[in-house]
Amino acid sequence: MESMMMIDAIQRLGIDHHFEEEIEAVLQKQYMKSSIHGDCDEDLYEVALRFRLLRQEGYTLPADVLNNFKNKEGKFKQNLREDIRGLMGLYEASQLSIGEDILEEAGNFSSLLLNACLQHLDRHQAAVVKNTLEHPHHKSLARFMTKNFLTDFQGTNGWINALQELANIDFNMVKSVHQKEMLQISKWWKDLGLTEELKFARDQPLKWYMWPMAIIPDPRLSEQRIELTKPISLIYIIDDIFDVGGTLDELTLFTEAVNRWDLSAFKELPEYMKMCFKTLDDITNEISTKVHKVHKNPVGSLRKAWASLCNAFLVEAKWFASGHVPKAEEYLKNGAVSSGVHVVLVHLFFLLGHGITKENVDLVDDFPGIISSTATILRLWDDLGSAKDENQDGHDGSYVECYLKEHRGSSVENARQIVAHMISDMWKRLNKECLSPNPFSTSFTKGSLNIARMVPLMYSYDDQQCLPGLEEHMKSLLLENLPYRNAQKINE
Repeated sequence: MESMMMIDAIQRLGIDHHFEEEIEAVLQKQYMKSSIHGDCDEDLYEVALRFRLLRQEGYTLPADVLNNFKNKEGKFKQNLREDIRGLMGLYEASQLSIGEDILEEAGNFSSLLLNACLQHLDRHQAAVVKNTLEHPHHKSLARFMTKNFLTDFQGTNGWINALQELANIDFNMVKSVHQKEMLQISKWWKDLGLTEELKFARDQPLKWYMWPMAIIPDPRLSEQRIELTKPISLIYIIDDIFDVGGTLDELTLFTEAVNRWDLSAFKELPEYMKMCFKTLDDITNEISTKVHKVHKNPVGSLRKAWASLCNAFLVEAKWFASGHVPKAEEYLKNGAVSSGVHVVLVHLFFLLGHGITKENVDLVDDFPGIISSTATILRLWDDLGSAKDENQDGHDGSYVECYLKEHRGSSVENARQIVAHMISDMWKRLNKECLSPNPFSTSFTKGSLNIARMVPLMYSYDDQQCLPGLEEHMKSLLLENLPYRNAQKINE
């Protein structure tokens, strides 16, 4: 039990890259134990923790290990309401559902009881429970939540202080790496000069860099983070060109030129479009050259992904220009592509350099489930946002708007609830894609999950059209130190 608690702490502190072999050895032992003897433990927290740790690492473990905590009627036992730690573990485990009914029941049961008990707990206990409900580990970014975990940490085992000390050292080292990367990206962006030519476009290189920080947290992958920031920056810029910059005729010519990848086709376009495509061409060739030194030349895949993105942007521009509101399903299918996730993950696939076979390249090019699930989560979250983006005047519709036109008489609140349910279902699909055997590397599947985990931070706007959560995490990760405090215990 203690070894599993230690692994949980190590992962939540974001220092698991130091203990990969040790963690694998412990989990293999736990898996063998569970396979041979089953989960006969009476302790809900231990069973739920073992299930979560094993499933999140891709071990095939059926969710019916939780049946031991049900009564004869097939309902979770009511005496579990007193086991706060066990209920939190059950809620955490339910987040790894791939569609099982028992995990759906576990999530509903545990969240209901945990919410009900909040008013009866002291302030520290209530904060820990609330944090679990709002930020379950599987759907959160470990390094972004480290400070919360240090504040909430339960248990008084002797190894906690040592892990906290290591986490502090690691945090400061990684912070230094990120600060250097940020300086390189800021210089790259300034030297490009795009903001001088595209006055209407966003100028937020630090915000764009937060994506690769989240997607590839391993401090050893500095070059990959820097390179991935470049196409991400251009996704935002090209989005602004389609959203608020170009006329429909210009956008059509721009899209045709990207599909042909023909610099000469830009002669009739405004200077800012020429400059944007020249930058796109340079970045694509630069990344392709770096990848090609070790692996297959990815230029065809990268160009194809950019063409698909521009095609999707153009579809939305035509909808808006004509006042057409598409069917919700049609909107979402196109919106998953226009989210830009496919472009990001195609670049990530080649930059990581694992499993670059012809079969996998064809699969990545074809918008597979692991990418489409992540993209749909982003699109739906974006549509739930209270604002488009900081002071953007453009408009490209939303799933809610399309749904309401199809279902006249339905309320906005009802439509938003449906979107929230769809996001939940997409998470189950993404879990199945990532946690079941698949042809992709672990780093790629974790990158896909990390995009979905980052999405709420990127699209949770307040009334001032700002992103307070993202701003707080940026400040925390790049400027501040970790708090160091003695560990506290929830259930004494």
